Amino acid sequence: MDHLNQAVTSITEEVINLRREFHAYPELGFEEYRTAEKIESYLQELGIEPNRIAKTGVVGLIEGKKRHPVLMLRADMDALPVDEANSDLPYCSEKPGVMHACGHDAHMAMLLGAAKLLNNMRDDLEGSIKLVFQPNEEVAGALAMIEEGVLDDPPVDAAMGLHVWTPLKIGKLGVSPGAIMGGLEIFTITVQGQGGHTGYPEMAVDPMIAAADIIQSAQRIQTREISLLKPTAIMFGRINGGTKANIIPDTVTLEGSVRTLYPDYEQENPMERLKQLAEKLCAVHGCSCTVEWYRENIPLVNDPDLARLASACACEIAGSEALVSDLACMPSEDFSEFSVRVPGVFVFLGAGNKEKSCDYPHHNPRFNIDEDTLPLGVEMLVRFALKFFQDKEVSNQ
Repeated sequence: MDHLNQAVTSITEEVINLRREFHAYPELGFEEYRTAEKIESYLQELGIEPNRIAKTGVVGLIEGKKRHPVLMLRADMDALPVDEANSDLPYCSEKPGVMHACGHDAHMAMLLGAAKLLNNMRDDLEGSIKLVFQPNEEVAGALAMIEEGVLDDPPVDAAMGLHVWTPLKIGKLGVSPGAIMGGLEIFTITVQGQGGHTGYPEMAVDPMIAAADIIQSAQRIQTREISLLKPTAIMFGRINGGTKANIIPDTVTLEGSVRTLYPDYEQENPMERLKQLAEKLCAVHGCSCTVEWYRENIPLVNDPDLARLASACACEIAGSEALVSDLACMPSEDFSEFSVRVPGVFVFLGAGNKEKSCDYPHHNPRFNIDEDTLPLGVEMLVRFALKFFQDKEVSNQ
């Protein structure tokens, strides 16, 4: 057991308690007031002056013996509008209808633990650490922080984030170069027909048929128009139309998402393809439509050099057998907004353990993590920071 591992072990119980407190008092995006106050208080006790940004975000700076380079370490803060079903847990959510069902409670606790250890090493750091606690990750809160200057003063040279991941077994660490999490666009298609009586369908223009055709035909975009080597998922999550069984409605609304897992998604432009398809199909059925959409997240792409450093850290922490180097998935993450502006790397921490009932998927009301992953996350953050500065020193010589 090396010195860093011993230091992590000495604060593990503290990190677990932090995570459980965050879990018991979850808050939705841009409402993380209690959470922000807890983070600010903790940083102040360490002698790190916190700054509030983007309403409920918190930023702290650990200045080493050299001011530059600057490495940003980021944790997300927000919970989800989910009613927790883990009533047997002593730290179950105290707020009905709100739950940390994605592990952000763990991310904050691990970053605070890492801050404590890195702050103790500040006189030996070959650069500075910018600690970023980001609100509203579930709805693209990173942009609000960027617009308020989180990457400036001092300017950030690189960024790292991590995510506990129950699909990955406890003890495993996932680090892959390139695209690792999907871009996300949300769309609404409103099909306009002409309502009427179901007993006289020939006197109406049925938007239901057009809507059904859109849902079925949209699948050809991702399997026939875009290369299979460029993963694209067009999913419909909501259909709304009609008021009674014997009434053909005037309109039907379809809502869904498009996810892409490749950097040049704009070149393929699946949303524009979907719009054109919907318009043409509606015309065939004698209907019209409007298609509206917005981009919530861009694909998250890991910088290859930083991924190499993170992989080396993972092997030092848990051995080469623990490294998963081909992990990529379609859920989106707005850490991508940071990593498209500065070199970034995002690491998955295995937190799944069926024996502890920690194998439920993210966003599930029974979601929970194996807390044995917390010290691994703390060590990953600290070890990566040290290796990043060391690598910068070597490259500058």
